[in-house]
Amino acid sequence: MRADFVQSDPNGQQIKGVLTLKRPGRIRFQYEKGVPMLIVSDGSALTFVDYEVRQVQRWPIRNSPLGALLDPNRDVGKYGRVMPTGSDRIVSIEVRDKARPEYGVITLVFVRKAGVPGGLELSSWAALDSQKRRTIVTLSNQQYGLAVPDNTFRFNDPRSPTRR
Repeated sequence: MRADFVQSDPNGQQIKGVLTLKRPGRIRFQYEKGVPMLIVSDGSALTFVDYEVRQVQRWPIRNSPLGALLDPNRDVGKYGRVMPTGSDRIVSIEVRDKARPEYGVITLVFVRKAGVPGGLELSSWAALDSQKRRTIVTLSNQQYGLAVPDNTFRFNDPRSPTRR
Protein backbone atom coordinates (compact mmCIF):
# COMPACT_ATOMS: atom_id res chain seq x y z
CA MET A 1 0.00 0.00 0.00
CA ARG A 2 1.07 3.54 -0.63
CA ALA A 3 -0.71 6.56 0.83
CA ASP A 4 -0.25 10.22 1.60
CA PHE A 5 -0.16 10.95 5.32
CA VAL A 6 -0.45 13.85 7.71
CA GLN A 7 1.18 13.34 11.10
CA SER A 8 -0.01 15.55 13.96
CA ASP A 9 1.91 15.82 17.20
CA PRO A 10 0.53 16.74 20.66
CA ASN A 11 1.23 20.44 19.98
CA GLY A 12 -0.86 20.38 16.81
CA GLN A 13 2.16 20.63 14.51
CA GLN A 14 1.58 18.76 11.26
CA ILE A 15 4.05 17.09 8.92
CA LYS A 16 3.10 15.53 5.59
CA GLY A 17 4.63 12.76 3.60
CA VAL A 18 4.18 9.45 1.81
CA LEU A 19 3.73 6.13 3.57
CA THR A 20 4.70 2.86 1.88
CA LEU A 21 3.68 -0.43 3.48
CA LYS A 22 4.64 -3.93 2.38
CA ARG A 23 4.10 -7.24 4.11
CA PRO A 24 5.56 -8.61 6.20
CA GLY A 25 6.42 -5.77 8.53
CA ARG A 26 7.93 -3.21 6.19
CA ILE A 27 6.98 0.44 6.29
CA ARG A 28 8.50 3.75 5.23
CA PHE A 29 7.44 7.23 6.28
CA GLN A 30 9.04 9.53 3.73
CA TYR A 31 8.51 13.01 5.10
CA GLU A 32 7.98 16.09 2.96
CA LYS A 33 10.93 18.02 1.59
CA GLY A 34 12.69 20.01 4.28
CA VAL A 35 11.94 17.52 7.07
CA PRO A 36 15.24 15.72 7.78
CA MET A 37 13.66 12.60 9.29
CA LEU A 38 12.82 9.12 8.11
CA ILE A 39 11.05 6.22 9.77
CA VAL A 40 11.59 2.85 8.14
CA SER A 41 11.14 -0.80 9.03
CA ASP A 42 12.91 -3.65 7.27
CA GLY A 43 10.56 -6.27 8.71
CA SER A 44 12.35 -6.83 12.00
CA ALA A 45 13.33 -3.44 13.41
CA LEU A 46 11.75 -0.02 13.28
CA THR A 47 14.38 2.66 12.62
CA PHE A 48 14.11 6.38 13.24
CA VAL A 49 16.68 8.41 11.30
CA ASP A 50 17.31 12.08 12.08
CA TYR A 51 19.57 13.39 9.33
CA GLU A 52 19.87 16.81 10.95
CA VAL A 53 21.69 15.50 14.03
CA ARG A 54 23.04 12.36 12.31
CA GLN A 55 21.30 10.02 14.73
CA VAL A 56 19.78 6.56 14.19
CA GLN A 57 17.58 4.80 16.73
CA ARG A 58 16.39 1.21 16.25
CA TRP A 59 14.07 -1.01 18.22
CA PRO A 60 12.26 -4.27 17.52
CA ILE A 61 8.92 -3.79 15.78
CA ARG A 62 7.20 -5.61 18.62
CA ASN A 63 8.35 -2.89 21.06
CA SER A 64 6.53 -0.17 19.14
CA PRO A 65 2.85 0.75 19.01
CA LEU A 66 3.19 0.19 15.25
CA GLY A 67 3.89 -3.48 16.06
CA ALA A 68 0.12 -4.00 15.96
CA LEU A 69 0.20 -3.09 12.29
CA LEU A 70 3.63 -4.39 11.28
CA ASP A 71 4.72 -7.35 13.41
CA PRO A 72 3.62 -10.52 11.58
CA ASN A 73 4.05 -12.51 14.82
CA ARG A 74 1.79 -10.25 16.87
CA ASP A 75 -1.64 -11.64 17.61
CA VAL A 76 -3.80 -8.52 17.44
CA GLY A 77 -6.70 -10.62 18.74
CA LYS A 78 -4.74 -11.15 21.96
CA TYR A 79 -3.88 -7.48 22.52
CA GLY A 80 -6.61 -5.63 20.66
CA ARG A 81 -10.20 -4.80 21.35
CA VAL A 82 -12.84 -3.31 19.11
CA MET A 83 -13.87 0.13 20.33
CA PRO A 84 -17.32 1.63 19.77
CA THR A 85 -17.43 4.25 17.02
CA GLY A 86 -21.12 5.02 16.56
CA SER A 87 -20.92 4.10 12.87
CA ASP A 88 -21.31 0.79 11.04
CA ARG A 89 -18.79 2.02 8.45
CA ILE A 90 -15.99 2.66 10.95
CA VAL A 91 -14.05 -0.02 12.83
CA SER A 92 -11.70 1.10 15.58
CA ILE A 93 -9.29 -1.30 17.27
CA GLU A 94 -7.28 -0.35 20.34
CA VAL A 95 -4.12 -2.40 20.78
CA ARG A 96 -2.07 -2.53 23.97
CA ASP A 97 0.12 -5.05 25.70
CA LYS A 98 -0.95 -4.81 29.34
CA ALA A 99 2.19 -6.67 30.38
CA ARG A 100 4.34 -4.03 28.62
CA PRO A 101 2.80 -0.56 29.08
CA GLU A 102 6.09 0.98 27.90
CA TYR A 103 5.17 -0.14 24.36
CA GLY A 104 2.33 2.38 24.33
CA VAL A 105 -1.13 2.10 22.82
CA ILE A 106 -2.23 2.38 19.23
CA THR A 107 -5.79 2.83 18.03
CA LEU A 108 -6.23 1.78 14.40
CA VAL A 109 -9.20 3.21 12.49
CA PHE A 110 -10.56 1.41 9.45
CA VAL A 111 -13.36 2.39 7.06
CA ARG A 112 -15.47 -0.31 5.45
CA LYS A 113 -14.92 0.05 1.73
CA ALA A 114 -15.68 -2.32 -1.12
CA GLY A 115 -12.79 -3.05 -3.43
CA VAL A 116 -9.98 -2.76 -0.87
CA PRO A 117 -8.17 -5.78 0.60
CA GLY A 118 -10.33 -7.36 3.29
CA GLY A 119 -13.04 -4.76 2.77
CA LEU A 120 -11.43 -2.46 5.37
CA GLU A 121 -9.28 0.55 4.51
CA LEU A 122 -6.83 1.82 7.11
CA SER A 123 -7.67 5.52 7.38
CA SER A 124 -5.80 6.65 10.49
CA TRP A 125 -4.27 5.73 13.80
CA ALA A 126 -3.44 7.39 17.07
CA ALA A 127 -0.34 6.26 18.94
CA LEU A 128 0.01 7.05 22.62
CA ASP A 129 3.56 6.53 23.85
CA SER A 130 4.63 5.64 27.38
CA GLN A 131 4.98 9.36 28.22
CA LYS A 132 1.31 9.86 27.22
CA ARG A 133 2.21 11.86 24.09
CA ARG A 134 -0.31 11.28 21.31
CA THR A 135 0.64 11.25 17.64
CA ILE A 136 -2.13 11.00 15.05
CA VAL A 137 -1.51 9.82 11.50
CA THR A 138 -4.23 10.32 8.90
CA LEU A 139 -4.00 8.60 5.52
CA SER A 140 -5.43 9.61 2.15
CA ASN A 141 -5.10 8.55 -1.49
CA GLN A 142 -4.46 4.90 -0.54
CA GLN A 143 -3.25 2.73 -3.43
CA TYR A 144 -3.05 -1.06 -3.30
CA GLY A 145 -1.24 -3.77 -5.23
CA LEU A 146 1.68 -1.59 -6.28
CA ALA A 147 5.06 -3.15 -6.98
CA VAL A 148 7.33 -1.94 -4.20
CA PRO A 149 11.02 -2.84 -4.40
CA ASP A 150 12.63 -4.12 -1.19
CA ASN A 151 15.26 -1.35 -1.29
CA THR A 152 12.42 1.08 -0.47
CA PHE A 153 12.91 -0.03 3.13
CA ARG A 154 16.60 0.83 3.33
CA PHE A 155 18.08 4.13 4.39
CA ASN A 156 21.21 6.18 4.06
CA ASP A 157 22.94 6.01 7.42
CA PRO A 158 23.99 9.55 8.39
CA ARG A 159 26.63 8.21 10.81
CA SER A 160 28.73 6.59 8.13
CA PRO A 161 29.11 6.35 4.37
CA THR A 162 27.55 2.84 4.22
CA ARG A 163 24.00 2.23 3.09
CA ARG A 164 21.62 0.12 5.19
